[in-house]
Amino acid sequence: MAAPIRVVACEVKDIRFPTSLEKDGSDAMNKAPDYSSPYVILKTDSQLEGHGITFTVGKGNEIVCHAIKVLSKMVVGVELSTIYNDFGTFWRSLTSEDQMRWLGPEKGVMHLAVAAIINALWDLWAKVERKPLWKLLADMEPEKLVSTIDFRYISDALTKEEALSILKKQQSGKKDREKHIKEIGYPSYTTSVGWLGYDDVKLRRLCKEALSQGFTRFKAKVGADLEDDKRRLGIIREEVGKDKILLVDANQRWEVQEAIEWMKELAQFDLTWIEEPTSPDDILGHAKIAKELNPLGIGVATGEQCQNRIVFKQFLQADALQFCQIDSCRLGGVNENLAVILMACKFGVPICPHGGGVGLCELIQHLSIFDYIAVSGTLEKRVVEYVDHLHEHFLTPTVINNGSYIPPQAPGYSITMKESTIKSNEYPNGSVWQKLIKDGVYTV
Repeated sequence: MAAPIRVVACEVKDIRFPTSLEKDGSDAMNKAPDYSSPYVILKTDSQLEGHGITFTVGKGNEIVCHAIKVLSKMVVGVELSTIYNDFGTFWRSLTSEDQMRWLGPEKGVMHLAVAAIINALWDLWAKVERKPLWKLLADMEPEKLVSTIDFRYISDALTKEEALSILKKQQSGKKDREKHIKEIGYPSYTTSVGWLGYDDVKLRRLCKEALSQGFTRFKAKVGADLEDDKRRLGIIREEVGKDKILLVDANQRWEVQEAIEWMKELAQFDLTWIEEPTSPDDILGHAKIAKELNPLGIGVATGEQCQNRIVFKQFLQADALQFCQIDSCRLGGVNENLAVILMACKFGVPICPHGGGVGLCELIQHLSIFDYIAVSGTLEKRVVEYVDHLHEHFLTPTVINNGSYIPPQAPGYSITMKESTIKSNEYPNGSVWQKLIKDGVYTV
Protein backbone atom coordinates (compact mmCIF):
# COMPACT_ATOMS: atom_id res chain seq x y z
CA MET A 1 0.00 0.00 0.00
CA ALA A 2 1.32 3.42 -0.94
CA ALA A 3 2.19 5.73 1.92
CA PRO A 4 -0.39 8.47 2.59
CA ILE A 5 0.34 11.89 1.13
CA ARG A 6 -0.14 14.98 3.28
CA VAL A 7 -0.27 18.68 2.35
CA VAL A 8 2.54 20.37 4.27
CA ALA A 9 2.50 23.92 2.92
CA CYS A 10 0.53 26.37 0.77
CA GLU A 11 2.46 29.06 -1.09
CA VAL A 12 0.57 32.00 -2.61
CA LYS A 13 2.05 34.20 -5.33
CA ASP A 14 0.58 37.49 -6.59
CA ILE A 15 1.11 37.15 -10.36
CA ARG A 16 0.17 40.01 -12.69
CA PHE A 17 0.61 40.83 -16.37
CA PRO A 18 0.52 44.44 -17.70
CA THR A 19 -1.96 43.65 -20.48
CA SER A 20 -3.49 47.13 -20.21
CA LEU A 21 -0.47 48.57 -22.04
CA GLU A 22 -1.59 46.97 -25.34
CA LYS A 23 -5.34 47.10 -24.57
CA ASP A 24 -5.50 43.30 -24.50
CA GLY A 25 -8.68 42.36 -22.65
CA SER A 26 -10.29 45.78 -23.15
CA ASP A 27 -14.07 45.92 -23.34
CA ALA A 28 -16.98 48.24 -22.62
CA MET A 29 -16.60 47.91 -18.83
CA ASN A 30 -12.91 47.07 -18.41
CA LYS A 31 -11.02 49.63 -20.43
CA ALA A 32 -7.51 48.84 -19.14
CA PRO A 33 -7.34 45.53 -17.27
CA ASP A 34 -4.14 43.88 -16.13
CA TYR A 35 -4.74 40.15 -16.30
CA SER A 36 -3.71 38.72 -12.94
CA SER A 37 -3.91 35.55 -10.90
CA PRO A 38 -3.33 34.55 -7.32
CA TYR A 39 -1.17 31.45 -7.86
CA VAL A 40 -1.28 28.60 -5.35
CA ILE A 41 1.33 25.87 -4.84
CA LEU A 42 0.28 23.07 -2.49
CA LYS A 43 3.38 21.25 -1.31
CA THR A 44 3.18 17.70 0.00
CA ASP A 45 5.46 15.32 1.87
CA SER A 46 5.95 13.47 -1.43
CA GLN A 47 7.52 14.79 -4.62
CA LEU A 48 4.17 16.03 -5.93
CA GLU A 49 2.81 19.57 -5.89
CA GLY A 50 -0.62 20.88 -6.74
CA HIS A 51 -0.84 24.14 -8.67
CA GLY A 52 -3.96 26.29 -8.94
CA ILE A 53 -5.07 29.77 -9.87
CA THR A 54 -7.99 32.07 -9.73
CA PHE A 55 -8.39 35.10 -11.99
CA THR A 56 -8.64 38.88 -11.46
CA VAL A 57 -7.86 41.96 -13.55
CA GLY A 58 -5.40 43.89 -11.42
CA LYS A 59 -5.23 45.60 -8.04
CA GLY A 60 -7.78 43.33 -6.38
CA ASN A 61 -5.35 40.45 -6.72
CA GLU A 62 -3.73 41.12 -3.35
CA ILE A 63 -7.10 40.91 -1.58
CA VAL A 64 -7.79 37.46 -3.02
CA CYS A 65 -4.24 36.37 -2.17
CA HIS A 66 -4.84 37.27 1.46
CA ALA A 67 -8.15 35.35 1.50
CA ILE A 68 -6.35 32.27 0.14
CA LYS A 69 -3.76 32.49 2.90
CA VAL A 70 -6.54 32.56 5.50
CA LEU A 71 -8.30 29.53 3.97
CA SER A 72 -5.04 27.63 3.47
CA LYS A 73 -4.97 26.77 7.18
CA MET A 74 -7.85 24.38 6.48
CA VAL A 75 -5.88 22.32 3.96
CA VAL A 76 -2.32 22.34 5.32
CA GLY A 77 -1.68 19.24 7.40
CA VAL A 78 -4.54 17.24 5.86
CA GLU A 79 -4.00 13.85 4.17
CA LEU A 80 -5.13 13.77 0.54
CA SER A 81 -7.14 10.59 1.08
CA THR A 82 -9.25 12.42 3.66
CA ILE A 83 -10.10 15.05 1.07
CA TYR A 84 -10.61 12.86 -2.00
CA ASN A 85 -12.64 10.18 -0.22
CA ASP A 86 -15.32 12.78 0.56
CA PHE A 87 -14.45 15.79 -1.58
CA GLY A 88 -17.97 17.23 -1.47
CA THR A 89 -17.80 17.51 2.31
CA PHE A 90 -14.33 19.04 2.23
CA TRP A 91 -15.48 21.57 -0.40
CA ARG A 92 -18.35 22.59 1.87
CA SER A 93 -15.97 22.99 4.80
CA LEU A 94 -14.08 25.68 2.85
CA THR A 95 -17.20 27.54 1.73
CA SER A 96 -18.97 27.25 5.10
CA GLU A 97 -16.30 27.93 7.69
CA ASP A 98 -18.15 29.53 10.59
CA GLN A 99 -16.26 32.82 10.85
CA MET A 100 -15.64 33.39 7.12
CA ARG A 101 -18.91 32.28 5.50
CA TRP A 102 -20.39 35.69 6.33
CA LEU A 103 -18.05 37.24 3.75
CA GLY A 104 -19.88 35.37 0.98
CA PRO A 105 -21.54 33.09 1.33
CA GLU A 106 -20.18 31.27 -1.71
CA LYS A 107 -19.52 34.38 -3.78
CA GLY A 108 -17.06 37.16 -4.42
CA VAL A 109 -13.54 37.29 -3.05
CA MET A 110 -13.98 34.26 -0.79
CA HIS A 111 -15.28 32.09 -3.62
CA LEU A 112 -12.37 33.15 -5.85
CA ALA A 113 -10.04 32.11 -3.04
CA VAL A 114 -11.80 28.77 -2.64
CA ALA A 115 -11.39 28.15 -6.39
CA ALA A 116 -7.61 28.60 -6.25
CA ILE A 117 -7.21 26.02 -3.49
CA ILE A 118 -9.72 23.57 -4.97
CA ASN A 119 -8.17 23.82 -8.45
CA ALA A 120 -4.76 23.07 -6.92
CA LEU A 121 -6.20 20.01 -5.14
CA TRP A 122 -7.63 18.67 -8.40
CA ASP A 123 -4.31 19.30 -10.15
CA LEU A 124 -2.66 17.29 -7.38
CA TRP A 125 -5.22 14.48 -7.59
CA ALA A 126 -4.73 14.18 -11.35
CA LYS A 127 -0.95 14.05 -10.85
CA VAL A 128 -1.34 11.33 -8.21
CA GLU A 129 -3.36 9.31 -10.74
CA ARG A 130 -0.96 10.28 -13.57
CA LYS A 131 -3.76 11.54 -15.78
CA PRO A 132 -4.80 14.88 -17.28
CA LEU A 133 -7.75 16.23 -15.32
CA TRP A 134 -10.30 15.59 -18.09
CA LYS A 135 -9.25 11.94 -18.15
CA LEU A 136 -9.40 11.65 -14.35
CA LEU A 137 -12.97 12.96 -14.43
CA ALA A 138 -14.07 10.94 -17.46
CA ASP A 139 -12.71 7.68 -15.99
CA MET A 140 -14.22 8.24 -12.55
CA GLU A 141 -17.07 5.99 -11.48
CA PRO A 142 -20.35 7.94 -11.40
CA GLU A 143 -20.82 7.37 -7.67
CA LYS A 144 -17.33 8.68 -6.92
CA LEU A 145 -17.79 11.74 -9.14
CA VAL A 146 -21.13 12.61 -7.58
CA SER A 147 -19.53 12.40 -4.13
CA THR A 148 -17.35 15.41 -5.04
CA ILE A 149 -20.41 17.67 -5.50
CA ASP A 150 -22.29 19.66 -2.87
CA PHE A 151 -25.98 19.41 -3.83
CA ARG A 152 -27.11 21.78 -1.09
CA TYR A 153 -29.50 24.42 -2.49
CA ILE A 154 -29.79 22.81 -5.95
CA SER A 155 -31.64 19.56 -5.19
CA ASP A 156 -34.91 21.13 -6.39
CA ALA A 157 -33.29 21.34 -9.84
CA LEU A 158 -30.90 18.37 -9.76
CA THR A 159 -30.78 15.54 -7.25
CA LYS A 160 -27.90 13.15 -6.63
CA GLU A 161 -30.00 10.41 -8.18
CA GLU A 162 -30.58 12.47 -11.34
CA ALA A 163 -26.87 13.27 -11.58
CA LEU A 164 -26.03 9.59 -11.26
CA SER A 165 -28.56 8.74 -13.94
CA ILE A 166 -27.04 11.25 -16.37
CA LEU A 167 -23.53 9.90 -15.81
CA LYS A 168 -24.56 6.24 -15.98
CA LYS A 169 -26.50 6.83 -19.19
CA GLN A 170 -23.32 8.10 -20.85
CA GLN A 171 -21.08 5.22 -19.71
CA SER A 172 -21.80 3.53 -23.00
CA GLY A 173 -19.82 5.11 -25.81
CA LYS A 174 -17.27 6.94 -23.64
CA LYS A 175 -14.29 5.26 -25.29
CA ASP A 176 -15.56 6.16 -28.75
CA ARG A 177 -16.11 9.79 -27.76
CA GLU A 178 -12.68 9.98 -26.16
CA LYS A 179 -11.12 8.63 -29.36
CA HIS A 180 -13.17 11.10 -31.42
CA ILE A 181 -12.17 14.16 -29.41
CA LYS A 182 -8.50 13.17 -29.51
CA GLU A 183 -8.70 12.98 -33.29
CA ILE A 184 -10.61 16.20 -34.05
CA GLY A 185 -10.14 18.36 -30.94
CA TYR A 186 -12.80 20.43 -29.15
CA PRO A 187 -14.28 23.32 -31.20
CA SER A 188 -13.38 26.83 -30.10
CA TYR A 189 -14.04 30.46 -30.96
CA THR A 190 -11.54 33.29 -30.84
CA THR A 191 -12.01 36.49 -28.86
CA SER A 192 -8.56 37.77 -29.77
CA VAL A 193 -9.84 39.60 -32.86
CA GLY A 194 -12.44 41.71 -31.12
CA TRP A 195 -11.11 43.64 -28.12
CA LEU A 196 -12.71 47.06 -28.00
CA GLY A 197 -9.47 49.02 -27.83
CA TYR A 198 -8.03 47.69 -31.10
CA ASP A 199 -7.87 50.00 -34.14
CA ASP A 200 -9.31 48.98 -37.53
CA VAL A 201 -5.96 47.99 -39.04
CA LYS A 202 -5.27 45.58 -36.18
CA LEU A 203 -8.85 44.30 -36.30
CA ARG A 204 -8.56 43.40 -39.98
CA ARG A 205 -5.13 41.83 -39.52
CA LEU A 206 -6.29 39.66 -36.63
CA CYS A 207 -9.36 38.48 -38.55
CA LYS A 208 -7.15 37.39 -41.46
CA GLU A 209 -4.74 35.62 -39.11
CA ALA A 210 -7.55 33.78 -37.30
CA LEU A 211 -9.03 32.59 -40.61
CA SER A 212 -5.64 31.28 -41.70
CA GLN A 213 -5.44 29.36 -38.41
CA GLY A 214 -8.71 27.57 -39.13
CA PHE A 215 -11.10 29.53 -36.88
CA THR A 216 -14.71 29.67 -38.03
CA ARG A 217 -16.18 31.31 -34.92
CA PHE A 218 -15.39 34.87 -33.83
CA LYS A 219 -16.39 37.11 -30.91
CA ALA A 220 -16.36 40.90 -30.72
CA LYS A 221 -16.81 43.26 -27.79
CA VAL A 222 -19.69 45.73 -28.07
CA GLY A 223 -21.64 48.14 -25.91
CA ALA A 224 -19.77 51.44 -25.77
CA ASP A 225 -21.13 53.14 -28.91
CA LEU A 226 -23.85 51.75 -31.18
CA GLU A 227 -22.62 53.27 -34.44
CA ASP A 228 -19.06 52.20 -33.69
CA ASP A 229 -20.31 48.67 -32.97
CA LYS A 230 -22.02 48.59 -36.38
CA ARG A 231 -18.87 49.79 -38.08
CA ARG A 232 -16.63 47.24 -36.32
CA LEU A 233 -19.03 44.33 -36.87
CA GLY A 234 -19.24 45.36 -40.50
CA ILE A 235 -15.46 45.12 -40.76
CA ILE A 236 -15.43 41.69 -39.15
CA ARG A 237 -18.17 40.39 -41.44
CA GLU A 238 -16.33 41.82 -44.41
CA GLU A 239 -13.14 40.00 -43.39
CA VAL A 240 -14.52 36.62 -42.22
CA GLY A 241 -17.51 36.27 -44.53
CA LYS A 242 -21.22 35.71 -44.00
CA ASP A 243 -20.94 31.97 -43.40
CA LYS A 244 -18.87 32.21 -40.19
CA ILE A 245 -20.35 32.31 -36.68
CA LEU A 246 -20.22 35.74 -35.04
CA LEU A 247 -20.78 36.31 -31.30
CA VAL A 248 -20.89 39.58 -29.35
CA ASP A 249 -20.19 40.45 -25.72
CA ALA A 250 -21.37 43.58 -23.89
CA ASN A 251 -19.69 42.81 -20.55
CA GLN A 252 -22.73 43.91 -18.49
CA ARG A 253 -22.84 47.39 -20.01
CA TRP A 254 -26.60 47.83 -20.64
CA GLU A 255 -29.91 48.25 -18.91
CA VAL A 256 -32.40 45.50 -19.81
CA GLN A 257 -34.47 47.45 -22.34
CA GLU A 258 -31.35 49.12 -23.71
CA ALA A 259 -29.88 45.66 -24.37
CA ILE A 260 -32.98 44.62 -26.31
CA GLU A 261 -33.06 47.76 -28.44
CA TRP A 262 -29.30 47.78 -29.05
CA MET A 263 -29.24 44.13 -30.09
CA LYS A 264 -32.18 44.58 -32.46
CA GLU A 265 -30.02 47.17 -34.23
CA LEU A 266 -27.12 44.70 -34.42
CA ALA A 267 -29.20 41.71 -35.50
CA GLN A 268 -28.44 42.57 -39.13
CA PHE A 269 -24.97 41.05 -38.64
CA ASP A 270 -26.39 37.54 -38.08
CA LEU A 271 -25.29 37.08 -34.47
CA THR A 272 -25.49 33.77 -32.60
CA TRP A 273 -25.42 35.17 -29.06
CA ILE A 274 -25.21 38.26 -26.92
CA GLU A 275 -23.00 37.67 -23.92
CA GLU A 276 -23.50 39.42 -20.58
CA PRO A 277 -26.00 42.01 -21.84
CA THR A 278 -26.75 43.35 -18.36
CA SER A 279 -25.93 42.81 -14.66
CA PRO A 280 -24.78 39.21 -14.06
CA ASP A 281 -27.15 39.04 -11.08
CA ASP A 282 -30.29 40.04 -12.99
CA ILE A 283 -31.84 36.67 -13.79
CA LEU A 284 -35.26 38.02 -14.75
CA GLY A 285 -33.63 40.75 -16.84
CA HIS A 286 -31.75 38.11 -18.81
CA ALA A 287 -34.99 36.15 -19.20
CA LYS A 288 -36.73 39.21 -20.67
CA ILE A 289 -33.84 39.85 -23.06
CA ALA A 290 -33.85 36.21 -24.16
CA LYS A 291 -37.60 36.28 -24.78
CA GLU A 292 -37.22 39.31 -27.05
CA LEU A 293 -34.09 38.22 -28.91
CA ASN A 294 -34.57 34.47 -29.34
CA PRO A 295 -37.10 35.00 -32.20
CA LEU A 296 -34.31 36.89 -34.03
CA GLY A 297 -32.05 33.85 -33.72
CA ILE A 298 -29.94 35.45 -30.99
CA GLY A 299 -29.36 33.51 -27.78
CA VAL A 300 -28.27 34.89 -24.41
CA ALA A 301 -24.93 33.70 -23.01
CA THR A 302 -23.74 34.42 -19.50
CA GLY A 303 -21.92 32.94 -16.52
CA GLU A 304 -18.38 34.24 -16.28
CA GLN A 305 -19.42 36.35 -13.29
CA CYS A 306 -22.25 34.12 -12.13
CA GLN A 307 -21.68 33.80 -8.41
CA ASN A 308 -22.39 30.14 -7.73
CA ARG A 309 -24.36 27.01 -8.66
CA ILE A 310 -27.50 28.43 -7.01
CA VAL A 311 -27.61 31.43 -9.34
CA PHE A 312 -26.91 29.18 -12.33
CA LYS A 313 -29.83 27.02 -11.18
CA GLN A 314 -32.17 29.98 -11.36
CA PHE A 315 -30.88 31.09 -14.78
CA LEU A 316 -31.65 27.60 -16.07
CA GLN A 317 -35.06 27.41 -14.40
CA ALA A 318 -36.04 30.81 -15.81
CA ASP A 319 -34.93 30.06 -19.40
CA ALA A 320 -32.72 33.11 -19.01
CA LEU A 321 -29.72 31.76 -20.90
CA GLN A 322 -29.25 29.64 -23.99
CA PHE A 323 -25.48 29.19 -23.58
CA CYS A 324 -24.07 28.36 -20.14
CA GLN A 325 -20.67 29.98 -19.62
CA ILE A 326 -19.09 28.32 -16.63
CA ASP A 327 -15.90 29.87 -15.31
CA SER A 328 -13.18 27.68 -13.81
CA CYS A 329 -12.29 30.31 -11.18
CA ARG A 330 -15.41 32.40 -10.55
CA LEU A 331 -17.18 29.31 -9.23
CA GLY A 332 -15.56 27.45 -6.34
CA GLY A 333 -13.32 25.28 -8.49
CA VAL A 334 -13.92 21.99 -10.29
CA ASN A 335 -16.50 20.62 -7.84
CA GLU A 336 -19.02 23.40 -8.35
CA ASN A 337 -18.43 23.44 -12.09
CA LEU A 338 -19.35 19.74 -12.16
CA ALA A 339 -22.65 20.62 -10.49
CA VAL A 340 -23.44 23.25 -13.13
CA ILE A 341 -22.37 21.00 -16.01
CA LEU A 342 -24.80 18.32 -14.81
CA MET A 343 -27.62 20.82 -14.24
CA ALA A 344 -27.15 22.32 -17.70
CA CYS A 345 -27.31 18.83 -19.19
CA LYS A 346 -30.62 18.17 -17.48
CA PHE A 347 -32.03 21.47 -18.80
CA GLY A 348 -30.66 20.88 -22.29
CA VAL A 349 -28.44 23.98 -22.31
CA PRO A 350 -24.98 23.69 -23.90
CA ILE A 351 -21.85 24.38 -21.86
CA CYS A 352 -19.65 27.05 -23.51
CA PRO A 353 -17.00 28.03 -20.93
CA HIS A 354 -15.52 31.48 -20.43
CA GLY A 355 -11.81 31.64 -21.19
CA GLY A 356 -10.80 35.31 -21.39
CA GLY A 357 -7.97 35.77 -18.92
CA VAL A 358 -4.66 34.28 -17.83
CA GLY A 359 -4.74 30.50 -17.49
CA LEU A 360 -8.47 30.12 -18.02
CA CYS A 361 -8.08 28.49 -21.43
CA GLU A 362 -5.69 25.97 -19.89
CA LEU A 363 -8.34 25.07 -17.29
CA ILE A 364 -11.62 25.12 -19.18
CA GLN A 365 -10.52 22.76 -21.94
CA HIS A 366 -10.54 19.96 -19.37
CA LEU A 367 -14.10 20.73 -18.24
CA SER A 368 -15.55 20.80 -21.75
CA ILE A 369 -13.76 17.64 -22.85
CA PHE A 370 -15.13 15.87 -19.77
CA ASP A 371 -18.62 17.22 -20.51
CA TYR A 372 -18.53 15.75 -24.01
CA ILE A 373 -17.14 12.35 -23.02
CA ALA A 374 -19.09 11.70 -19.81
CA VAL A 375 -22.09 14.05 -19.52
CA SER A 376 -23.64 15.56 -22.66
CA GLY A 377 -22.21 13.17 -25.23
CA THR A 378 -22.57 15.81 -27.95
CA LEU A 379 -20.72 18.75 -29.47
CA GLU A 380 -23.87 20.41 -30.82
CA LYS A 381 -23.83 24.17 -30.11
CA ARG A 382 -20.86 23.64 -27.78
CA VAL A 383 -17.74 25.72 -28.10
CA VAL A 384 -14.86 26.82 -25.86
CA GLU A 385 -13.49 30.36 -25.80
CA TYR A 386 -9.89 30.87 -26.92
CA VAL A 387 -7.82 33.97 -26.29
CA ASP A 388 -4.39 34.02 -27.88
CA HIS A 389 -2.14 35.50 -25.23
CA LEU A 390 -0.15 34.57 -22.10
CA HIS A 391 -0.05 30.83 -22.87
CA GLU A 392 3.73 30.98 -23.12
CA HIS A 393 3.92 31.32 -19.33
CA PHE A 394 2.73 27.74 -18.66
CA LEU A 395 4.70 24.50 -18.83
CA THR A 396 1.90 22.73 -20.72
CA PRO A 397 -0.01 25.48 -22.58
CA THR A 398 -3.12 24.93 -24.64
CA VAL A 399 -2.62 23.50 -28.10
CA ILE A 400 -4.95 24.75 -30.84
CA ASN A 401 -5.09 23.08 -34.22
CA ASN A 402 -7.43 24.20 -37.00
CA GLY A 403 -9.51 26.21 -34.53
CA SER A 404 -9.91 23.36 -32.02
CA TYR A 405 -8.44 22.48 -28.64
CA ILE A 406 -6.25 19.37 -28.70
CA PRO A 407 -6.84 17.39 -25.47
CA PRO A 408 -3.88 17.78 -23.10
CA GLN A 409 -1.99 14.60 -22.20
CA ALA A 410 0.26 15.70 -19.32
CA PRO A 411 -0.91 14.71 -15.81
CA GLY A 412 -2.66 17.51 -13.92
CA TYR A 413 -4.79 20.57 -14.67
CA SER A 414 -2.37 22.27 -17.14
CA ILE A 415 -1.84 25.29 -14.92
CA THR A 416 1.76 25.01 -13.70
CA MET A 417 3.56 28.28 -14.43
CA LYS A 418 7.18 28.54 -15.47
CA GLU A 419 9.60 29.55 -12.70
CA SER A 420 10.83 32.39 -14.91
CA THR A 421 7.29 33.80 -15.09
CA ILE A 422 6.83 33.64 -11.34
CA LYS A 423 10.10 35.49 -10.82
CA SER A 424 9.43 38.16 -13.43
CA ASN A 425 5.68 38.73 -12.89
CA GLU A 426 5.22 38.42 -9.13
CA TYR A 427 3.94 41.77 -7.91
CA PRO A 428 5.53 44.17 -6.99
CA ASN A 429 9.08 42.79 -6.85
CA GLY A 430 9.23 40.83 -10.11
CA SER A 431 11.53 42.23 -12.78
CA VAL A 432 8.64 43.20 -15.09
CA TRP A 433 6.95 45.26 -12.39
CA GLN A 434 10.13 46.76 -10.97
CA LYS A 435 10.94 48.20 -14.40
CA LEU A 436 7.41 49.56 -14.93
CA ILE A 437 7.44 51.11 -11.46
CA LYS A 438 10.91 52.57 -11.99
CA ASP A 439 9.86 54.05 -15.33
CA GLY A 440 6.80 55.64 -13.68
CA VAL A 441 4.29 53.59 -15.71
CA TYR A 442 2.88 52.07 -12.52
CA THR A 443 2.83 53.06 -8.88
CA VAL A 444 2.55 50.58 -6.01
